[in-house]
Amino acid sequence: MAELTKAPELCVQTWLNTDTALSLDDFREKVVALFVFQMLCPGCVQHSIPQAGRVHSLFDQNDVVVIGLHSVFEHHAAMTEVSLKAFLHEFQIEFPVAIDMPSGSVGDPIPKTMRAYGMGGTPTLILIDRQGYLRKQKMGYEQDLTVGAELMALIREP
Repeated sequence: MAELTKAPELCVQTWLNTDTALSLDDFREKVVALFVFQMLCPGCVQHSIPQAGRVHSLFDQNDVVVIGLHSVFEHHAAMTEVSLKAFLHEFQIEFPVAIDMPSGSVGDPIPKTMRAYGMGGTPTLILIDRQGYLRKQKMGYEQDLTVGAELMALIREP
């Protein structure tokens, strides 16, 4: 088995759907399902965001925490915080959503969390175990049954 690495902390510009800023450390002893998306990404809108909603509603929140990460690496002008708030309202997204921190470097469109995880795009699913180790990172659509089985395996670990 490959050596596990700690999941990098999220670099967040703003949190939505929560009254307080969150940290991965807040969720030790819980499995974290991080759904990375862009609101103008068809695969995110059709598959990843609905899947995140299903995971959020079906799993006990004492076991699994769902977090959305809006990580904008293209069409920056169209995907503002105001637009994202309307999007979350229209799609009835209730779980916490973080807005990834822009790179801060001129000419670098890749936000900080996306870069820290070495993501290639959206949608990306990241699973973090109860001890804060990165256990899965996959770009693209993942079947619900696969995600559910992987989450249950992580929940059952000591």
